[in-house]
Amino acid sequence: MNDRNLVRGLCLAAVSLAFGLGSLRYPTGDLSHAGAGLFPLLVSSLLFVIAVITIVRSRFVGVEPLNFNLKSIALILLALCGFALVSKLINMTVGIVFMVLVASLAATSYSWKRNLQISAGLIAVAFGFQKLLGLNLPLY
Repeated sequence: MNDRNLVRGLCLAAVSLAFGLGSLRYPTGDLSHAGAGLFPLLVSSLLFVIAVITIVRSRFVGVEPLNFNLKSIALILLALCGFALVSKLINMTVGIVFMVLVASLAATSYSWKRNLQISAGLIAVAFGFQKLLGLNLPLY
């Protein structure tokens, strides 16, 4: 089982099942009066459908070898942990920029312009969540 597409689909299925089964602990309600478990159940169901499509698709396309790059995995973990730490100690805007800059080191190509655009887009989404949805995000 060294097929990247198959492993991708199986991992998506595992994540969707974990969250979907976990959401069943909460009341789901119905669409007119949604409970706490309805949204995670719907999202995990859609993710499971994507996982099944990915698994079926992997049977019809060529096998792509699965390679693990430990440096990239470590950089992504560092970016996520650094985001949490910098957001807690300084603010979330600096944390988002840190996360994007560190995570982009794991890519095959590096572009300062692209990194700044991604950072600006994520900061705009965070401000939208803060201002439009009323979430308490420490952005500044």
